[in-house]
Amino acid sequence: MSDAGIPRWEQRFRAPSLLFPSWSRDVPDRLVYSSNETGTYQLSALDRVSGERRRLTDDPVGLTDGLPTPDGAGVVWFHDATGDEFGHWVTAPFEGGPTSILAPDVPDGWPAGLSMRPGVTALAMGDRDGFTAYVKVGSEPARVLMRHDDMLTIAGDAGEAGASADGSMVTVGHSEHGDLLHPALRVFDARTGEVVGDLWDGEGLGLHAAAWSPVPGDARLAVLHERSGVPRPAIWDLRSGERRDLEVGGPGEALVLGWFPKGDALLVAVMTDGRDQLYRLDPADGSVSAVEHRPGTIGAAGVRPDGRVWMRTMSGAEPADIVDDTGTTVLALETGRAPAGRPYAAWEYTNPDGERVHGFLVTPPGEGPWPTVMEVHGGPTWLYQDTWMPLVQAFVDAGFAVAMPNYRGSTGYGTAWRDALIGNPGLPETEDVVAGLDDLVARGVADPARVIVRGDSWGGYVSLLCAGLHPDRWAAVVAGVPVADYLAAYEDEAPSLQMMDRGLFGGGPDEYRAMYEERSPITYVDRVSAPVLILAGENDSRCPIRQIDNYADALRANGGVIEMYRYTTGHSSFVVEERVRQVRTQLAFVARHVSGVAGP
Repeated sequence: MSDAGIPRWEQRFRAPSLLFPSWSRDVPDRLVYSSNETGTYQLSALDRVSGERRRLTDDPVGLTDGLPTPDGAGVVWFHDATGDEFGHWVTAPFEGGPTSILAPDVPDGWPAGLSMRPGVTALAMGDRDGFTAYVKVGSEPARVLMRHDDMLTIAGDAGEAGASADGSMVTVGHSEHGDLLHPALRVFDARTGEVVGDLWDGEGLGLHAAAWSPVPGDARLAVLHERSGVPRPAIWDLRSGERRDLEVGGPGEALVLGWFPKGDALLVAVMTDGRDQLYRLDPADGSVSAVEHRPGTIGAAGVRPDGRVWMRTMSGAEPADIVDDTGTTVLALETGRAPAGRPYAAWEYTNPDGERVHGFLVTPPGEGPWPTVMEVHGGPTWLYQDTWMPLVQAFVDAGFAVAMPNYRGSTGYGTAWRDALIGNPGLPETEDVVAGLDDLVARGVADPARVIVRGDSWGGYVSLLCAGLHPDRWAAVVAGVPVADYLAAYEDEAPSLQMMDRGLFGGGPDEYRAMYEERSPITYVDRVSAPVLILAGENDSRCPIRQIDNYADALRANGGVIEMYRYTTGHSSFVVEERVRQVRTQLAFVARHVSGVAGP
């Protein structure tokens, strides 16, 4: 399709995007990746030896994650029929062919981790009664390793922290100590089911498995701990039982992305104020050396068997590239590139408690004050980074300044900041968003008569709270897949979300009903004066549709102005056309209610 006549914001959404690939450690030239070049995110396979690429899936919901089997002969992904995230793992030949269920004796559920090693598969699934970790050795039936009423995961991304390199041990993250938001670790013998080791740092301190040593027989597991108040790496040796905490370059939060192939160093990302730096960390002597890459965000990274570091790099102004540590492009699509956007500027201010709030600010050309979007991130344990977001650039193209505060509850600023919402969710975030708006008005950035608050998921929840608690501050409100009626949301949402709620509130609605009501947007619906747009998925198991309909009905009954946009899948859409429709709907809505901005 020609770009002639297509707005730049829409070109950015339609430009093909390539996500970071996964590869088999034993057959590293067999890659699996997801891209949206067909109009929907689907999985493809690439054989780097032959150069042959083939699309593996044609899933109507879309897929963003898949990985090859250890021998490189197959590909595995999670399948759910409607986007509600309830289903099972399937596998298909790398060369293409029919799919089959990976573990047919494991009941369907919500996925909680998968790890595969030669001859060993470990996975965890959730249902309405709790979570179960399974292990399957060879052709034997799957066996239960552990079951718990609350949180339980096969730890780690892409399975690197699940099963050890030789498949002899399996790591499970769990909340058996009763602290849902600060898990502990347990390692099992994969063949006998016996416990090999337990690690727990105590109440209020989380432990997360990161990656097993890639050397078969090496029993060292890299973990992340929170003893210092900022996530830091450690090495836990399951043979000796020794645990050694490590330091790493920079003051920010560390994330272990994997090992170098000889097991002699870790690849670590350190995030400071929303920007990343990669390091090679030698656990033997603690030495640290920087890995070169362009400034901004590392969306994902890994070490290839030849020792090269591959990474997906991006910034607020430039879309993602997949390059190695020499800056060479290692994987790309044979299609166009998204138009660049406006750069992100660091921004900080003080909240009502006198604390520093950091975030990012993007402004259109010219001089302010501008109409302004207070953009609220989801999570809440997430953050805005200097990263590529076509939605942000779409609002900037329309003439808005976009402010992205990393409110209390965000990751990236230490565990005390992240845990500030425990026992007090909803209100601190709202205070920090409004304090950010006050700062921007004082600076001459924001026009106070032309401000909207907008967010998705938890960001949609905070946006609706802002609409009810501070009704005179907004010209319009946009909430994507929000929590809108907390009591009804808790009844219908997936077990993992119920767990998060219990961790944040201190318990469920049966124990803390008054707090759930106090922190629920529907409680304040009679105060809302700004027009509201809600976008909602019919099959969303995180922020279910019934509770959103309850809020919309209540707002209408109180004489409020509300528009609803409904789509057929779950918490998000992986279909390009659907994403474009949603953004077009938002731009048209705010253009009707905010003067001096461009429509879609």
